[in-house]
Amino acid sequence: MTDQDLNMLALGCDLSSLGLNINSTEPLHTSFHLPWSDARHNLDYILPSCYNVQPPPSAVHKIHAFSDETLFYIFYSMPRDALQEAAANELHQRSWKYHKELKLWFMKDPSVELTAKTPNMERGTFIFFDVSRWEKVKKEHVIAFEHVEDWSNTSNAR
Repeated sequence: MTDQDLNMLALGCDLSSLGLNINSTEPLHTSFHLPWSDARHNLDYILPSCYNVQPPPSAVHKIHAFSDETLFYIFYSMPRDALQEAAANELHQRSWKYHKELKLWFMKDPSVELTAKTPNMERGTFIFFDVSRWEKVKKEHVIAFEHVEDWSNTSNAR
């Protein structure tokens, strides 16, 4: 190529032509400041105090204050995250159960008695959190306990 600018874009620049020793074991940033400067002196950088901020506390410590809808959002939008687990634990504390087959959260409707209960299932009115409509929906349903997430063996269950 005859155009130096195009050649620079296509092939890059020889770092040794900028005064860098690329064979050095020392970091390059201590000896190289600006590509267009001939000054090879050490510059003192001052970090403004506004950059020294503390990150906000983790939401895990405040998860008990969140609404059910916020907990559902955290659970469904943050897979394999510590917040997802914290949201699931908090929902469980609020009497929500997770149906592994339907992949939905549900709870027994406290205002209606169960119509049937055996050691393996319950039939009655349950409140499901419908993810597609993002609302709580009452439904008559039969819940087989084999499809409900078991919280008795988890270390986070209280």
